[in-house]
Parts: sequence; structure tokens; C-alpha cells
Amino acid sequence: MSRFLVSKYSDLEAYTPGEQPKDRKYIKLNTNESPYPPSEGVLRAVNSSQAELLRLYPDPTCSQLKGKIAGLYGLAPENVFISNSSDDMLNIAFTAFASDEKPAYYPDITYGFYKVFSKLHGTKAKIFPLREDFTIDPQNYMGLAEGLIVITNPNAPTGLALSPEDIKKICLGSPDCIVIADEAYVDFGAESCIKLIGELENLIVCRTYSKSMSMAGARLGFAFASKEIIQDLEKIKYSTNPYSVNRITLAAGEAAIDDIEYYRDNCRKIIETREKTSQELKKLGFELTDSKANFIFAKSDKLPGKLIFEKLREKGILVRRFEQDRISEYLRITVGSPEEMQALTEALKDILSE
Repeated sequence: MSRFLVSKYSDLEAYTPGEQPKDRKYIKLNTNESPYPPSEGVLRAVNSSQAELLRLYPDPTCSQLKGKIAGLYGLAPENVFISNSSDDMLNIAFTAFASDEKPAYYPDITYGFYKVFSKLHGTKAKIFPLREDFTIDPQNYMGLAEGLIVITNPNAPTGLALSPEDIKKICLGSPDCIVIADEAYVDFGAESCIKLIGELENLIVCRTYSKSMSMAGARLGFAFASKEIIQDLEKIKYSTNPYSVNRITLAAGEAAIDDIEYYRDNCRKIIETREKTSQELKKLGFELTDSKANFIFAKSDKLPGKLIFEKLREKGILVRRFEQDRISEYLRITVGSPEEMQALTEALKDILSE
């Protein structure tokens, strides 16, 4: 840290991304990436004539992609916001709707970036503990004053989901708060809240291309909300980085919508692999949550989580582990290909029998 850094950031703890090692080849089950490649249409779009136009700025309004996304989900383009990843959208939302006077509200065990954004923007944070079974209690988020409620749904790293009815109750119970349903993992078995956009003025539904659409490396996110909230988000976007989504990513995003059935089929495969692997882990004595995401959240009573994590790494398999109280014994395991999950299962059998 240099002496020039603004003092309010001196104790900022940055978000820690999942490990991206280069020292050897690993089976990567630690960052919730898709095991399947982008569609043929996306690959063609990436190699299209857009590359010849890189000397020109991209469309800051992302109008063509907005239109395709709106058509797919049955909304108007004015209800769609496009961003450089869902993280970018969340950062903009914290800027727009949270402050030292308008707190951010979120669970104690959830996506780690919420805490970082709160600190970064000088936002007061009110954190509610999950229940003993790791579920979110909707009552905690009702009757709140102005601010920003952020709920990853399904939650990370637990994989547990609230119903749209519960999200609606939160929106109605705290009408002066913006409520974000962060649906990064919703395509793997949970129910989306997009259908509520037309009736709830304080709801934002946040989505990403990173998980179910095999484009984590492209950095593309989108959100749904009322026309007025979209205008708020775009005011911040155009005041900071209006060209945040590049030409090639826009083209890839449009092509992915055209190939949506390919991605839906991949989601079905991932769900099937998740359920099969979950049954295998239960046979090995693991305790699992009922994940509706593209990962499994599991612990074993036979060995400490840290030891299993380290032994898997020695065997060339990366998973994610968190030091946070209550979940330090758990491993978050991305659902990879069937072959990768078979390799994981065999490695765990060896580890537990040593």
C-alpha cells in the first residue's frame, strides 16, 4: 500500500476471487464456471466482422442486446439494463441506492462482494444471520427503512433458494427499500422473480452470462427492473463507464440468446450431474444442502474440511473453502462434467480411506 491511497480505503478488504492457478493442470471445481463451451453461434460471433470494428466505440445503449433479452423474457427493452458482468451491475446499484444514510441489508453467509461494496461506498451494513439450516428468514427483511436489500437467490455458497413469493413479501414488506434478487444461479433449478417486475416498483432482478451461458470470460451481465430504476442505473453507468461492454461481448451476448436452447440443455445436464454426484457424496457420508445452483455445498464428519480441501488439491482437484464461522468445514464444489465429477468422487473415496 502506498502513502497516496485515500485513508478511507486503508482497511478495505478486497474480494478474493477463486484461485486461477497456472503451475499445473487441475480439474477446476472452484469458481462455478460451466463445463461446457459456448455455443457455435457465439463462437462465430466472436470471430465475426465485429473484430474489424474495434477501432470504433461499442453502442453504449446496448440496444440490440437489450431487445433480444427483453424478447426472450417477455419484457420491454426499457426494463433491461446491460452491464460488464453482474458484479458491475451490483457495484452500480450500491452506488445508486445505498449510502451512509441508506444501509445495505444482506445475510451473514452470502456472496462476499456485498461486504466489499458496502465498505467501498461507505455504506452502513445491517447483516442478518441465516437460520441454523442456512435458510434465509424473509421476516428479517420486512419493515426496513430506506436502503438496499441484496439477496443472492439461490444463495451462495449454500445453494438454497427462496421462492418468488418470499421475495415479493420482502418487496411489499419494505416498500422504501430497493430489493435485488441476485439470480446468478437461478437457471440450475430455482424459480426466477422476473415475472414480478411488472408489479413491484422496488425490485431488481440481476442475471449473468457467466454461469449458465458459459461466458464467464466475456464479462456480461444484465438486470430487470421498472423503467425508472433502469434510468437510475444508467445514470450511474453513463457517469462512470458508458462503454463498459465491448463490441465482441455484445455480439456474443446476442448470439447466445439466439442459441438459448443449447444453454438450457446444458443446464439440464448440469442439474443431472449435480444430483448424481450428490447421491455419491451422501454414500460417502457427506452432509449436503439442497443446492439449486451449479455447485454442491458439502461437509464430512470423517475429516476436517481444510484437510479434504488440501488433499484434493494435491490430487489436482480444486474446490472452494471459506474460513468464515459456521461454514469452515464445508466445501463448495462446482458441478463439472460427468467425468470430472467421477474423478472427484474417486479422489474423495481415496482420501477418506487413507
